[in-house]
Amino acid sequence: MEMMVLKDKYELGIAAGKKTGELIRNTINEAGQANVILATGTSQFQTLEQLIKEEGIDWSKVVMFHLDEYIGLPVTHPASFRKYLKERFLEKVPPLKAYYLINGEADAEAERLRLNAIIQQHPIDVALVGVGENGHLAFNDPPADFDTEDPYLVVNLDEQCRMQQMGEGWFASLEEVPAQAISMSVKQIMKSTHIICSVPDGRKAQAVKDSIEQPVNPVYPASILQLHASCSYYLDQSSAALLSVASR
Repeated sequence: MEMMVLKDKYELGIAAGKKTGELIRNTINEAGQANVILATGTSQFQTLEQLIKEEGIDWSKVVMFHLDEYIGLPVTHPASFRKYLKERFLEKVPPLKAYYLINGEADAEAERLRLNAIIQQHPIDVALVGVGENGHLAFNDPPADFDTEDPYLVVNLDEQCRMQQMGEGWFASLEEVPAQAISMSVKQIMKSTHIICSVPDGRKAQAVKDSIEQPVNPVYPASILQLHASCSYYLDQSSAALLSVASR
């Protein structure tokens, strides 16, 4: 596991976006195609902004998946991750070879099975992820399921997770935040060849410390990243503030 601590969320995003672009370019050059996972939420704003600026990426050779989506939330809702990816990524880059968005308005089990069949045909080269305030990875809240092989799961969202979504301004009240989502599983995320983990902001500092310094444990979902062969953390001074000197 590698770690970079940048001055602020803007420098973090530039560094993470450049590294992601480099990995995608290299993968296309070597394999002719790159299969990627994109994350959403406020932690990814700057990383995606930089990624779309990256030169030399043949987007027609990129296949995109994403991590999660609320069940029952219309695509027109400001918090919809499909809406987020369309507006912040898909509409700002040339057409991709393919992209597979999670339809949270469809039958959840049928949608999960549809995505499982597709992603199993596309080994992931580069995954962008973040870490939640409760340490979650995608919407795998603690204690996370480290064992399930299915690529996508239907999950229940805990109160801390839902409070984070409200606190970030996506919803006006806790009652508005959906109680369930379709989420990529921990095992599927860990199958990615490279993982870029962007985590800005002081409210994530405890989760970052637990993810990096605690033993690998489902109580700290993102701690599983310690076991990945090519995971790079991108932090800012605020999110890294509680790390021990040894970690930093």
